[in-house]
Amino acid sequence: MPDRDHARASTTARLRYVKYCSLLALAVTLGACTSGPDYRAPSLPTDASGPFVTHAADTDPGNAPPAEWWKLYDDPVLDRLIQEALSANTDLRVAVANLERSRAIYREARSGLFPSTTVSAGVGYGRDQTTWYGPGQAPAQWNDSAGLNVSYELDLFGRVRRDIEAAQDDTGVVAADYDATKVIVVAETTRAYVDACALGASIDVARSSIDLASHSLRIISSEEQAGSASHLDVERAGESLAQAMAALPPLQGQRETSLFELAALMGRTPSQVPEEARSCNSVPKMAGVLPVGDGASLLRRRPDVRKAERQLAADTARIGVATADLYPRIMLGASGNYLRNDYLRGDRTLSFSFGPLISWTFPNIMVTRSRIAQAKAQSAASLASFDGAVLTALKESEQALTAYSAALEQRDALAEARDRAGHAFTLADQRYRAGSISYLDVLVAQTTLIDDEAQVAAADERVGSARVSVFKALGGGWERPSSP
Repeated sequence: MPDRDHARASTTARLRYVKYCSLLALAVTLGACTSGPDYRAPSLPTDASGPFVTHAADTDPGNAPPAEWWKLYDDPVLDRLIQEALSANTDLRVAVANLERSRAIYREARSGLFPSTTVSAGVGYGRDQTTWYGPGQAPAQWNDSAGLNVSYELDLFGRVRRDIEAAQDDTGVVAADYDATKVIVVAETTRAYVDACALGASIDVARSSIDLASHSLRIISSEEQAGSASHLDVERAGESLAQAMAALPPLQGQRETSLFELAALMGRTPSQVPEEARSCNSVPKMAGVLPVGDGASLLRRRPDVRKAERQLAADTARIGVATADLYPRIMLGASGNYLRNDYLRGDRTLSFSFGPLISWTFPNIMVTRSRIAQAKAQSAASLASFDGAVLTALKESEQALTAYSAALEQRDALAEARDRAGHAFTLADQRYRAGSISYLDVLVAQTTLIDDEAQVAAADERVGSARVSVFKALGGGWERPSSP
């Protein structure tokens, strides 16, 4: 009989071992299964990767803009300003912190691939009357205890892996946000500097106009004293001078506004405006044409398109996370406990257990299917957002190129008008001195020249700003090695 019992016990143990091995084999086999759809990058419009529709002047569609496009200005001051902005801009600091947080969330998601453990230990002294069955009160005693619990989820249906995918794609979304912030900081820093320089040039033009009007007023005042000019001519000359002086304060105010914007972008207070920018009075220009590339390079470069694509990937992975809840969760668990007191010694102080734990929320299957439907709807919305981001990138680039081309044409026309107005003023002054025309004709020619010079200076500012808008729309400026 003892041999028979021993044989029966051995057979039972072998069957349990076979069942356990079968369970592990099933886990390995199903481990390759992942719930939910696999992500596939969305397709682009057939003509999205071709050349731009707008053939703007002064642009090169054959070459994409370089990563550090602002260096095309060949302006050391601008290089230093952008370097400081990339180091101290507050929006970039927020973006860096958000990226670090997202990476920490991703690391947390990856921890699902590893077992979780709980360790406990304690020591106490007292009496336990609830477990005492002897006469009188239970004796007081010391109790030492310790415990170790280990659990591991067998990711049979890919819930953990899909969760990791979603967290990784979320990190890609935040990284794209960081890159988009860099694009904005670089572009707006360049724009503020270019505007400040252009407005400095406009201020010089306004002061030259004031000098010209002042010179005319002195001449006509002298002629009035000599009796060769009327007081009406003096008043007209004075009015022209006042108009020229009135154009100066708005330009000075706009320049201060640009300088304060530049200081804020660089993480400085308004009292810390860079002196190099304050002393700039000539519009930065590029030696060659603008490299703009084509639609294919644009869509690879724009951070907002990449952000929308990563968001779509994350939402696709979350469909798998929700789908995995349709299936049971299998946990492998092991625990060991130690308890010693005056009554428990030797082998009785140790206990352990090991085995699988199956958890299945079958009664709430409708909730799970509702979450799957929500995840699919969110993925559909993200796909639409991606398509919208592609269209927005193409639209903004075309608009920026169109505005830049128009600004160049307007500037060229205004420059020709200014040159003709200068010739007309010279001729009018000569004819007035010869006595063939009145001084009113000279004032008209002078006013036209002053206005045209101011318009050319303003056009230079618009061209500089439009050029920056082209680079901003093209999405460059984030591909620096300093990216965290």
